[in-house]
Amino acid sequence: MQVHEFRCFGEQPGDGNPALVIAGDRSQPEARQAFARECNTTCVWIDPPDEAGVVATVDYFYPHTRSPLCLHATLAVGQRLFMQHGQGNELTLKTAVHGQRLGLVPGANGEVFVRLQQQDAPQPDVAPELIGTLLAAPGLAPLAPARVSSIGSPKLLVEVADAAILNGLTPDLPAILAWGKTTRVNGIYAWCKLDDGSYEGRNFNHLDPALEDSATGVAAGALTALLGHGITLRQGRATGHACLIATHIDRDDILVGGRVQLA
Repeated sequence: MQVHEFRCFGEQPGDGNPALVIAGDRSQPEARQAFARECNTTCVWIDPPDEAGVVATVDYFYPHTRSPLCLHATLAVGQRLFMQHGQGNELTLKTAVHGQRLGLVPGANGEVFVRLQQQDAPQPDVAPELIGTLLAAPGLAPLAPARVSSIGSPKLLVEVADAAILNGLTPDLPAILAWGKTTRVNGIYAWCKLDDGSYEGRNFNHLDPALEDSATGVAAGALTALLGHGITLRQGRATGHACLIATHIDRDDILVGGRVQLA
């Protein structure tokens, strides 16, 4: 069993969202969940591929649940595999839960990008009053109707007026989790547009506020799909780990990426 720790999407050295990459371990999901809970961080297992053209199957676990997709952990896997195979060619992964194919693309400046496609997503009826309740912000007025978008993990995207409102949110996390279970939506991603044309966001899908993501690649991809163009997305101010996510649209594909460092 080999365990490597990476920090992903960090804007500066030492920043970023942590992920543990585990190889050489064929344990069952229950044991993997227990390991992620004990480590209290996102963990991803690299398993042997089960079909031609795929270099590995990847299995993601947060401390509280197994996940169909986690992009910062995928970046960590990409960095690990590029360290082994070199950065000359795009590599293909398959996810353990839904069998989704992911492309790993080396960036021009040492970044890692993940190639995905927009996925069908549920569109529950979400009244502004419900958003205010879930975000514990009565009277909050989203700038546009909230929409669910997905590149493999559906997120309810809620646009707020500015960064002050965004970073002042203290949402009702148990209510968000319960609502997500009934609607098949993996949490709320609140976001705003900044004066320089970039974006900032926060992801709410953990019960423990201390586990808030410093970077949420699936949400960056979902927001890119919603907006219809590539973006620069900042995240992590609330967690003290400044992160920077870049996205691009390549015909029908969405590329999400950033820096990855071996911790």
